[in-house]
Amino acid sequence: MVENSAAKSHSHQVFDVSIDIHAQTGTEWLDDDGRLKRTGTVWTASAHIITAVIGSGVLSLAWAVAQLGWIAGPAVMFLFSLVTYFTSSLLAVCYRTGDPVNGKRNYTYMDAVRSNLGGGMVKICGYVQYLNLFGVAIVMSFTYSSIGLGLGIAKVAETGNIQGSLTGISIGTVTETQKIWRSFQALGDIAFAYSFSIILIEIQDTVKSPPTEAKTMKKASLISVSVTTLFYMLCGCFGYAAFGDMSPGNLLTGFGFYNPYWLLDIANVAIVIHLVGAYQVFCQPLFAFIEKTAQRFPDSEFITKEIKIPIPGSRSYNLNLFRLVFRTIFVILTTLISMLLPFFNDIVGLLGALGFWPLTVYFPVEMYIAQKKIPKWSTRWLCLQILNATCLIITIAAATGSVAGVVGDLKTVKPFQTSY
Repeated sequence: MVENSAAKSHSHQVFDVSIDIHAQTGTEWLDDDGRLKRTGTVWTASAHIITAVIGSGVLSLAWAVAQLGWIAGPAVMFLFSLVTYFTSSLLAVCYRTGDPVNGKRNYTYMDAVRSNLGGGMVKICGYVQYLNLFGVAIVMSFTYSSIGLGLGIAKVAETGNIQGSLTGISIGTVTETQKIWRSFQALGDIAFAYSFSIILIEIQDTVKSPPTEAKTMKKASLISVSVTTLFYMLCGCFGYAAFGDMSPGNLLTGFGFYNPYWLLDIANVAIVIHLVGAYQVFCQPLFAFIEKTAQRFPDSEFITKEIKIPIPGSRSYNLNLFRLVFRTIFVILTTLISMLLPFFNDIVGLLGALGFWPLTVYFPVEMYIAQKKIPKWSTRWLCLQILNATCLIITIAAATGSVAGVVGDLKTVKPFQTSY
C-alpha cells in the first residue's frame, strides 16, 4: 500500500509538472508525458538493436553449428530468430500500459514488468536482468569480438573444400556424452547471440509517435532480427565450412587465424569500436540500478558529493565521486573475472541459457497475456504457454550443457595464460 501510494503521488507530481511545462512551452515540443518529443524512427531503433545484439556471440556460432551439423545448426538459428522476433513484438506492445496510444509509458524493462505483473515479479526480473547484463559486460571485455566472416570465406576459397557433415561433429572426435553436452551448449551459444530483449523497452522509449511506438518497434525488430540472422548464418556456416569438426570456440583465437596479421588487427579494431557503444548500452541499466539504490543513503557525502572540475571556455563539470569509483571498480572486476575464467564458449552458453527464457520469452509472454487480458485455457493462451514451456526446456538443456563444459574446463584451466 505504501509503495502504491508513493507511486501514485509520484505520478501526480510528474503529471502536474508536465502540465506546467506544456502551459509554458507549448505541446509541439513535448510528448504526452511532459518530456521532450522523441525523435526515434524505425531505422534508428533498428540500428540500436543491431549494434547491441551483434557482438561476442558471433564468435561461437561456427562452433555451435559444428556441434549440430548442416541441418540442425541453421534450423536452430532460424527458429531462435523467429522466437526472438515474436516475443519482441509481444514486449513492444507492453511499452504502454492499458491503451496502446495514450496509456502510461514504461521507460524500462522493469517498469513494464511492474506495471503488468506487479511488484513481486520485479525483483525476480531484476536479478536475472542484472546478472545477464553483468555477464554480457564480462564477455565483451574479454573478447572484443570479431565477425570472422571474411576469414572464413578466405579459408574456404583457399582449400576449395566445404567441410562438415549433416549431423555435426562425429562420435570419435568426441565421446557420446560430450556430443550430447556440446549440442545442448550450442543451443545456449545461439540463444546468447539473440539477447537484446533486456534493452528493447529502453530503445523503444526513444521512438516518436505516431504511428504507435509498438508498431514502429515491431518493424524495427523485424528488420534487425532479419539482418542479424543473415549475418549470423553467414558467420556460423562459413566458419563451419572452413574448419568442420575442428571449428574453434572463438574464431579469433582458434587455429588457422594467425595470418594475415593485418586483417586480424583491422577486425579487432573494428570490433573494439563497435563494442564500445554496445558495452555502454548494456551497462547503463545496471549502472542506473546501482546508483538508484545508493540514493537510499542521502546523508553519505561519498555518494552525494559533486566535485566541480573547471573546464576552460565552458561550464564546470560536476564529478560524482561514488559514480567514478563504482564504475571504475566495475570495469576492473569484469576484466579480472574474464581473465580468471577464459571459458568463452561455456560462459556464452551459460549466459544465453540463463537470460533467454526469462527475459526473452517468459516475461514478454506473461506481460502480453496480462496486458491483453487473454483468458486462461483459451487457444491463444495455450499456444503462448506451449511456447513458454518449450523454451524453458531448451534453456534447462543449454544450461546443463554449459555447466558441464565449465566443470570440464576447470580441470585444465591456467589463469592468466592462453592455450594457443
